[in-house]
Order: sequence, then C-alpha cells, then structure tokens
Amino acid sequence: MTASEPHLPLHRLRFDDPGPPRGTRLADGTRAWLLTRYTDVCQALDDTRFRRSPPRGSNAPFPTASNLANSPDALPRQEGDEHLRLRHLFQRMLNPRAVGHMEPWVVGAIDQVLDELVGRGSPADLVDGFTNPLPMMVMNRLLDIPDVGQEQLLRWSAHALADATRDTAEVADVTRELTEFTADIVARRRRTPGEDLVSVVVQAADHDGSIPEPQLLALVNLLVVGGHHTTSTMLGNSLLFLLTERPQDWVRLGADETAASFLTERLLHLIPLGDPQRPRPLYATEDAEIGGATIRSGDVVMADRLMAGHDPEAFPDPFADLFAPLESPTLAFGAGPHYCPGAWLARTELRHGLHRLAARLPGLRLTTPLDATEWRSGSITRSPLHLPAAW
Repeated sequence: MTASEPHLPLHRLRFDDPGPPRGTRLADGTRAWLLTRYTDVCQALDDTRFRRSPPRGSNAPFPTASNLANSPDALPRQEGDEHLRLRHLFQRMLNPRAVGHMEPWVVGAIDQVLDELVGRGSPADLVDGFTNPLPMMVMNRLLDIPDVGQEQLLRWSAHALADATRDTAEVADVTRELTEFTADIVARRRRTPGEDLVSVVVQAADHDGSIPEPQLLALVNLLVVGGHHTTSTMLGNSLLFLLTERPQDWVRLGADETAASFLTERLLHLIPLGDPQRPRPLYATEDAEIGGATIRSGDVVMADRLMAGHDPEAFPDPFADLFAPLESPTLAFGAGPHYCPGAWLARTELRHGLHRLAARLPGLRLTTPLDATEWRSGSITRSPLHLPAAW
C-alpha cells in the first residue's frame, strides 16, 4: 500500500442537490440516465428489470477496473436464479439472527485487539493496532484461515479490489495467487469439512450440484478479502471523523451502547466507502417509468447512491444529531437483490468496535491534523493509511 496525494476526507464531501432523472454520458461517451433522488435510486436498485451486467451480445460498457467484483464469475455479476443460488450458499450464516449468535466472540475479538493495543502503550497507530487486525481476526475465525498473515491479506485485498489505476498484469498475478490459495482451501474443506463459513459454502454448493467451480472459487475469494477490507475501511474513516470533527461525541459513544447503535447507522450513511466515482451501471431489460422519466429497454442507468443519501426529502439534516435514528433506510449497503450480504456482520463489528474502543480509551486523540492524513490508494475504497493517536 502506498500513500496517495492529499484527498478531501470522505465525511467532508459535498454533493449537488438531487433532482429528476436526467441524461448524462459515461467516460466513453455512452448515453445514460442519471438517478439522484432517494426514491428513484431505491426503485432502480430494487427493480429486477435493471441488471448489473450487460445483456448477452450487448456492446454496453462495463467498469474497466480488473478486480474480483468485475469478474464474470463474481457474485455481483450474477442475476436472477443464478444470483440467488450463490447467495443461498452462505446467507444463513450471515443473516441477522446468525450474526446475533456470533456477537459474543466478535466482542471477545475486539477485547483481545484492545488488550494488545493498550498493552503496547501510547502513542500508537490505530490502523496497525485496531482497524486492520480486528476485522481480520473476525474473518479468519469465521472462515477458519488463521494461518494467513496480515500482510498477505492486505496485499490480496489491495489487488483483488483494485481500481483502474493499478497495473492490470500485477492485479492478475496477485488474483491468481489468491485463487490458488482459495482452491486449496476448498479442496481441504471438501475432504474434511468443519463448522466454518467456507465449509458451509462448499458443502451447500456440492449438494446443489449446479454451481460452476469458477463461481464457487470467486465467491470464496470475495469472502476472504472483502469481509475484512470494507470493515477496516469503515472503522478507519469513522475514527478520523469522530476524533477530528466530533470529539464531543466520543465519551457518549463509550458510555451508551444503545446510542452507539444509532451512531453506527449514521456513520455508515454519512461516510462513503470510497471516492464518489460514478456508480456501477445498470442495464434496463424492459421499459420502466422512474421519477417521471420513461427508461427504455437497453438504456444504461446510473443510480447514484451517494447523492441519494444526501436527498433532503429523505434525510433532512443527517449531521445534526449523530445519535438520532436515521429518517430513512441507508443505501450504504445497497438495496434490493444485491443488498450486501455481509451488512449485519459489518454493522456488528463497527458498533461494538467503536463503542468498546471509546469506553476503554475515553481520552483517545489523534496526534496529527486532519489535513495531514495520508490515504491508502489503488483500490475501490479509500481510508487513512495511518491514524497516529495517543491517550
């Protein structure tokens, strides 16, 4: 990972006011519809007439970044029954009830990371000491891959979730390395299954009998790198915001676990996972009416979740009270059939992680100014490279 050029902190991004559907053009000149209002974006994401992949034989554009999420075998590229079959392989272990059963050992992992952080003493880097090791510890236990080191996982994540700035040959090499690891894990779990998520996925796929092996490997790849990468990103950006912009809320966060639940939802909503790049294209398979506009079959649609998340009709003043319930469901994890399957686990880690860190270290403060933040670059998300802190 390398530091990037200075960027505006994600919580300080500002967006134009949303409005009715309008025409726009993609980078290659393709005409598209841009949706920015909350109700319009929700409708498009929940409507099965809009697909994430171009129809077969279409010349419609597709994102150029050569990462795992854009692989033809990846879960985000599947639609309809094929998509549902893949989600069913693991959804029962990541639904709200199942995640609720995991809470005790997630909290145990948080306390272990905090013990090690505090034991090393002040000052410390919160990225190296908290936001990276915590989600890795959780996912390594969930997947039962304790022999994979932190640096290896960080390298795999940086390339598997690369943006278009990374060298495509390098991305391909690292992805092959990750897939070789995944294939070995899948083979071992077939021979000797356990109670971990990979074993559950492999047994369910073999029982189903219709899941192609490349799709199974692509799914496990995303489980290995995606589960910790996005949570680490959310933790880092949340700490940067709270400790620089809202230190008055830090003590309440540590003292009130119920308030921490509301705060978590606000943070997920207010701080995007990455820079406000153009959203993933959707492809209309039938004519549809959205927001007073007629979208024809074959049209490309850009449903901008970030702008929709700042629609005053849905969220009148989202920064006013961080401990107030959100007025509308957040689109941070998407909506509809492709709603992020790991959302409940990510929420649990963020809520307990921030709450217990604030309770343990009420005097925590960053030791460098906000405008000196170095950013992790080269992937589809962005978060601080370091968070030097003291207490």
